[in-house]
Amino acid sequence: AGVGDASASPTNALLLSILQESTGRIATILFADRLGTALEPECKMYRLAADVFNDAAMVLDCLSPALPRGPRVLLLSSSSVLRALCGVTAGSSKASLSAHFAKWGNLGELNAVRGIVLYSSQETVISLLGMLAGSVVVSYVSSPSATWCCLILLLSIHLAMNRAAVRAVRMRSLNRQRANLVFSTFLDQNKVLTPKEVSLQERIFERDGVLRWRGSGAFAAAKIGLPLWHLLASLAPAHEMTGSIRDRAAKVMRLASLYRDEEFLVWYNAPQRLGHITLKEGAGAKSQLKAWTLLLWIAHRHRTADATSAGFEPKLDLHRTALEELTSRWLECLDRMETAGWDLGTASLETTPGSRVRLQAEADG
Repeated sequence: AGVGDASASPTNALLLSILQESTGRIATILFADRLGTALEPECKMYRLAADVFNDAAMVLDCLSPALPRGPRVLLLSSSSVLRALCGVTAGSSKASLSAHFAKWGNLGELNAVRGIVLYSSQETVISLLGMLAGSVVVSYVSSPSATWCCLILLLSIHLAMNRAAVRAVRMRSLNRQRANLVFSTFLDQNKVLTPKEVSLQERIFERDGVLRWRGSGAFAAAKIGLPLWHLLASLAPAHEMTGSIRDRAAKVMRLASLYRDEEFLVWYNAPQRLGHITLKEGAGAKSQLKAWTLLLWIAHRHRTADATSAGFEPKLDLHRTALEELTSRWLECLDRMETAGWDLGTASLETTPGSRVRLQAEADG
């Protein structure tokens, strides 16, 4: 704890260790609370992010001896935070990837047998090889510039190899990005991409909630699992000057009537290029996929039709037409996707804690 400072006392070293430990634990709690829901759907992204966090922490540790005491404490605390984030993301993404590889439901066997025996053996062999290679390299590296060159080179190789490993994983569940790729291709070309084809096209780091048409540039954004008031505010926003709301009840009834046979409500705000999906109570994974596909289809048609300034009725007609067209092809789409190897029973679209709504008027008839 006193590396780089010959005058550091045991008390200062102890306080520094307590500070690092505390900041790391606080970061773990905050990160898990803020992004815990997103770790499973975006396990590939967070698995590579864990390596980035760990390597960044290593660089900060190496920089710390060259700084004065104040900045050094801040730097070491930052490295502790990064290592804590690495632990959360690596552990959670490992669990999701283990579930992905347990194709026959043998997750316990996979973790117990392969996780303990195979992983421990690999870790031992790699550690031995690393020590042997380090013993050879350290005899040739003596200057600070050579040390930094070797560090940057090895960290670059480490990240490149992990990126290749993550990209090689062919996830069968549909998160937001994979749903964009699969459903836009189906709607545009009547073709269902396989998990292998999607893994070659998807980005590892993707902005949350963006809508893309067949991998093109982001043209809109979407949110799923929102409370009903979010959708209502987008459907009938309040007047900027008076704060009054015009015909909100009538518009809500029209929208609820449109989706009376669905387990969701969808509305696309064309001027803001933002879509809202509110899920009804009991909405399953396939209903969530249909809602996301419908919103993607509506947003794309708004873009091509340039209907951003249209009134409520033309927008509602566009929603109705898109829903009818999608419903007529939906069962065929699901059958072909299951044949292609996609897992349609896992809901992976929500990256934040979502809510559900119960429309009592529907039950009353």
